[in-house]
Amino acid sequence: MPPKKILIIEDDADVAEAVYEKLTTAGYRALVAHTATAGLEVFAKEGPDLVVLDLRLPDMDGLDVCRAIREHGTEGGDPQFKTPVIMLTARAEESDRVIGLEIGADDYVPKPFSPKELECRIKAVLRRTGPRPREPERGIWRAAGIELDEGRHRVLLLTETSPEGEEVKLTAIEYQILAVLMRKAGQVVSKEQLLDMVWGYDGFSANLLQIHIGHIRTKIEENPRRPRRLLTVRSFGYKIAEEV
Repeated sequence: MPPKKILIIEDDADVAEAVYEKLTTAGYRALVAHTATAGLEVFAKEGPDLVVLDLRLPDMDGLDVCRAIREHGTEGGDPQFKTPVIMLTARAEESDRVIGLEIGADDYVPKPFSPKELECRIKAVLRRTGPRPREPERGIWRAAGIELDEGRHRVLLLTETSPEGEEVKLTAIEYQILAVLMRKAGQVVSKEQLLDMVWGYDGFSANLLQIHIGHIRTKIEENPRRPRRLLTVRSFGYKIAEEV
């Protein structure tokens, strides 16, 4: 199996070199671009398996680069696969990280960081977003007027006006969060369990998990401010109601 290709879009030469050396040593094929323009050209030509993207670039805002990658970065034309993006940010404001996650980034690493930490994040993202072998039978989970079909990777919202279901468009992360909760409908799932089962490590921000939960609610609740399907259990976690 050929090594995974990782595209590093970073204008700081020292940071780019340190990441390049670490990933090359770890067995990846690392590609480096120092501007957004060059990075998008390499992305289109090479089709990397993952992009490490600095948010502060000299010729274009990193958020715009992330949008471009998210809009066009599919593997083999498969709309279910989007090229994963890990953002690097030196900005102190959490709002930039939130915006990046909203437009489809899979994770973020604040500067300064160790190349080893970044390598661990890359492994975790590739593990959860990489192509998986198709299984002949996958679970179909129903609760609270929601149907989640793992075999078809599809979520339907069942209502009185649409008893056959309206398809709900979720990001990869939103789908994985909802899938964990649907498998345990009626049971409370702690924040720590969600972080471990979806992200694969405990370093992700619980506040940003809450933001993803909010995004899911805007898509499955009639009134996201008064949720009836995806419920918060104060000081512990979340659960999907068995019935609405």
